[in-house]
Amino acid sequence: MEGPRFDVAVIGAGISGIAAAKFYLDIHPNCKLILLEKDASVGGVWNQSRVFDTFYTQSPFGTWEYSDMPMPRPPEEDMFNGVFKAKYTSQYLEEYIDRRVYASKTIRQRIKFKFHVQHITKECGGWAISGSSSPSRQEVVVHSAKLIIASGLTSVPKMPRLSGQENFGYPIIHQKDFGQSTVLSTPDFERITVLGSAKSAADLVYDSVQAGKKVTWIIRKTGTGPGFFVSAESKFPSKTIYALGTMRIVTTLTPSLFNADSWWNRFLQRTRIGKKQLTNFWDAVNKSVADAPKFYDRGPEAKKNGFHNLKPISPVFWQNQGAGLINRPNFWDTIAQNVQIHYEDIQELQKNNIRLKSGEDIRCDAILCGTGWTPSLSFFDQDLLADLGIPQPIETFPLDEAKMWERLEGDADREVLNRFPFLADPPEHYHTPMTETPYRLYNGIAPLRDHSIVFVGHVMIANYFRVAECQAIWATAYLDDKVKIPPLEQRQRMVALFVALCRRRYLSNGNKGHWMSAEQTGYTDRLFHELGLSSHRRFWLWDAFVPTGKKDLHRLRAEYIDKFGQEIATQSSGKGNEGFGAHWVPWRQPREQSPSSKLDETASSTRTINTASISPRQRISSRIRLSSRPAPPLRSRWSRTWSRFSKVIW
Repeated sequence: MEGPRFDVAVIGAGISGIAAAKFYLDIHPNCKLILLEKDASVGGVWNQSRVFDTFYTQSPFGTWEYSDMPMPRPPEEDMFNGVFKAKYTSQYLEEYIDRRVYASKTIRQRIKFKFHVQHITKECGGWAISGSSSPSRQEVVVHSAKLIIASGLTSVPKMPRLSGQENFGYPIIHQKDFGQSTVLSTPDFERITVLGSAKSAADLVYDSVQAGKKVTWIIRKTGTGPGFFVSAESKFPSKTIYALGTMRIVTTLTPSLFNADSWWNRFLQRTRIGKKQLTNFWDAVNKSVADAPKFYDRGPEAKKNGFHNLKPISPVFWQNQGAGLINRPNFWDTIAQNVQIHYEDIQELQKNNIRLKSGEDIRCDAILCGTGWTPSLSFFDQDLLADLGIPQPIETFPLDEAKMWERLEGDADREVLNRFPFLADPPEHYHTPMTETPYRLYNGIAPLRDHSIVFVGHVMIANYFRVAECQAIWATAYLDDKVKIPPLEQRQRMVALFVALCRRRYLSNGNKGHWMSAEQTGYTDRLFHELGLSSHRRFWLWDAFVPTGKKDLHRLRAEYIDKFGQEIATQSSGKGNEGFGAHWVPWRQPREQSPSSKLDETASSTRTINTASISPRQRISSRIRLSSRPAPPLRSRWSRTWSRFSKVIW
């Protein structure tokens, strides 16, 4: 059945999809926009059906939220050293989409829930999105001129393929469905086995022990090994530790293409003294992380349980394995004394039994899988994958394209090693074989040859809220053809450079070309630099030594509108200040206005303006601001000058 036509369609209503829709509507309040969400609630991995009691955020309170709406502080009993239970993120997102109103419609009213996207094809003038909506299951084709893919990296469970799985006869549940399962509350399931090595597996293990189950944790040998876990409990608040990692001066301690090739970075990365200092710094960090659990000093019971099998193989700097923040004060004691830990591969499943390749049998009543995710991109045809620059099986990639990228990435690898010699000598580690091509998106967002589609939320990074807002701003400008992008050859070289750096810097995790967990600040700075926006930067030394945060983004919307303009809205938002689409500004507004052309800037947002009564001259020369709270002022020319100077210094 043929469905309606839209100006923009957003696939996915998680953190990135909501941010992308919100900012696009900020600039185009009258556009026909729809969000297609396969679940019954928003949030992606944070939606209400997927959270459970021990599922906590990985970023501290005050940083895990959008910049334009603060989150109410959770109760202290649901917080641990700054981090808090995931259910409060779910509640926050639900409230957020109700409080953002454009042309009398909330974001929630623009979401089609329980819509399963099955197929996306390119058509003349846009995109055709085929899918079915529960409960009717009738196929509908939605047409859109522009497309934003925000389906994310944590939508499709990565389930292990186990020999004899059909003979097991008991539940095998992925972490995605754990929140809705009754395994832990059912007395018949006494023995639980958890598969996986990263944070999601650790949460499942801890929750199972707390439920009084007999728990076994299996980490396969043919993987990257046990993950490294950093405790949120320390002498410093987690917000302080998180803030340190966002300082621009601290980001220079890791090799990154987003850092300027300044004298300071050349000293650290290319001189003998600088490399020695970096080595000492990261050795100290690794020792601190590796020694905290006391893998060999927890007594005979922990030794008998195989607690030492959780010790990471490669150093924390390389991030070759999974990682996470421990948010329970008794986590290590609980695991060491109550969990049998095996570092071994599974040979086969039998009835009520797991047989390891070592020959050992493990009796269990249910298997919980914290085995990761695969990107949600299966709705594209094979012939589109290469054109869009998203992962596909290596054997299906066009041969001529493969040869071109092999040459480009070979040259890029030599350039990366010349700039960062430290990366030439990684430690001994297990490297996961490459089975798919990497992401080859410009700035991790845009295909190289198509200006009608963008991918947001497809980079692996620390704080999705901040990055989602920054990607949303850049993506909106890109879809409106307001980004001055380099020529195709230069973009290909830049993409190849980033893929080469990912593989050298993050080893197995870098295979997909989208890993930048240590480069959040530099990445967002790059996006705004291309747009010519600078209100997120600070004055001189403060720019280098003050942590970045949500307050940096407060002025970007006003600066963006001042630079690129905004469509005239034709209807009242209907909800006062909470409808942030109520700032209505003509395109290409001049920076200075004559007193006679200014209109009342304190008009209530509930008042409907008859735009037909505004003369063309007023449309060009005036700003119509309908919010009772004025937009924050842009920084002075003096402040912007010092900001640019600080970039040169640092």
